[in-house]
Amino acid sequence: MAKTIPFYINGTEVTGKGRTAAVFNPATGEQSGSVSLASTAEVNEAIAVARKTFPGWAATPPLRRARILNKFLRILEERTDELAAVITAEHGKVLSDAKGEIQRGAEVVEFATAAPQLLKGEVTENVGTRVDSHSLRQPLGVVAGITPFNFPAMVPMWMFPVALAAGNCFILKPSERDPSASLLLAKWLTEAGLPDGVFNVVHGDKEAVDAILHSPDIQAVSFVGSTPIARYIYETAARTGKRCQALGGAKNHMIIMPDADMDQAVDALMGAAYGSAGERCMAISVAVPIGQKTADALIAKLEPKVRALKVGPGTDPEAEMGPLVTKQHQEKVKGYIDAGVAEGAKLVVDGRGLKLQGYENGYFVGGTLFDNVTPEMKIYKEEIFGPVLSVVRAKTYEEAATMINEHEYGNGTAIFTRDGDAAREFAHQIQVGMVGINVPIPVPMAFHSFGGWKSSLFGDHHMHGPEGIRFYTRLKTITSRWPTGIRSGADFVMPTMK
Repeated sequence: MAKTIPFYINGTEVTGKGRTAAVFNPATGEQSGSVSLASTAEVNEAIAVARKTFPGWAATPPLRRARILNKFLRILEERTDELAAVITAEHGKVLSDAKGEIQRGAEVVEFATAAPQLLKGEVTENVGTRVDSHSLRQPLGVVAGITPFNFPAMVPMWMFPVALAAGNCFILKPSERDPSASLLLAKWLTEAGLPDGVFNVVHGDKEAVDAILHSPDIQAVSFVGSTPIARYIYETAARTGKRCQALGGAKNHMIIMPDADMDQAVDALMGAAYGSAGERCMAISVAVPIGQKTADALIAKLEPKVRALKVGPGTDPEAEMGPLVTKQHQEKVKGYIDAGVAEGAKLVVDGRGLKLQGYENGYFVGGTLFDNVTPEMKIYKEEIFGPVLSVVRAKTYEEAATMINEHEYGNGTAIFTRDGDAAREFAHQIQVGMVGINVPIPVPMAFHSFGGWKSSLFGDHHMHGPEGIRFYTRLKTITSRWPTGIRSGADFVMPTMK
């Protein structure tokens, strides 16, 4: 009988009382288990536990909180293979990619272990005569993270390490498509010494999300997912008085200038467009070569490499790309390819017919390459979230930059060039939150912050790094004066500290 993946509440596994959803192995199409879907009442039970736990955790010295995270980091490093295998089994990405996402998540844990330094306030003596001011950063309370299927370990680790280090309690609602990674993370946090109730996991669908958004005990919500849901999360959280950071979709462009190292650009595009089967918000899905000669050279080098992509189950050490996450998503990506053909784009490499011996029922789509795509086409305007790369030919750099600036999304972008002047102009003028110069996927390191612009981010704070500390804390400023035996009488005007 297929296993049912439970919640993790108050330091223990809890089996849901109601609905469940099937969990599949994307490489085979077979059901590997099921996951409990939390009701509103079950979500509220987890929140109540976290709320009760919060005062004690908030009062725990930051150094002690950091030491727990240090122990968790060591466990994570020692058991990377175990966690990667769980990710591959439910998401489908190749093992090397799963290990890569764990490493990037672990870097945020490492950043969060600096909490004693990061949480320091400021002090000023004598802001007025014998009057001092100092500031504190204090935790919010119970906060929540709603995370996507594409990075079941990394994205939660963009959120909870910083939140916990700052003294908050955390409710994680991971994707119900690949929920097992979150359960391992929760168990390892307990093993590292995290008090019961500080970190809780509830699986679920929209009912669980809405329970989080409408709970008066949730102070802040972090989200990563599609733009329509990000907008809904942000607007609902704002109406219920919550702080919110909601990261949405993307359509990331890469400009290839005529002076670029073409081999370097092509290799970069291959990894950025087809790594993780394109199921990345930082995937490059649009290549913009400048000039016909550059475009022709790009296609000539790209086509054979796309055709030679090694596609297979994530457990195959030779596979460069695994399956998509679900049957429904496989059909959606194929539908986008159909739309591109119907709208007149040139289909250079078609991945729709890919079948692998022994994995005929897997959710595979091969690497797909379009040429002569235009900004009016659906495959240009919308996020496909699959292994589909569109080449849009531009006559000039100015045309390419305008194209990027006018797009709905502004998550990530890149330029490949040897021209420092062009690179500097691009970095300063492009209306995108994360920019790469000869770097195809410009994901910031953990001690910087991650986030896009325009319809790629709703809210004022980016994730992790300094922005993460500010998001998960609130500022308190204390102004104090001690009696000196000198009395000057009541003052009824605004204090000016003269």
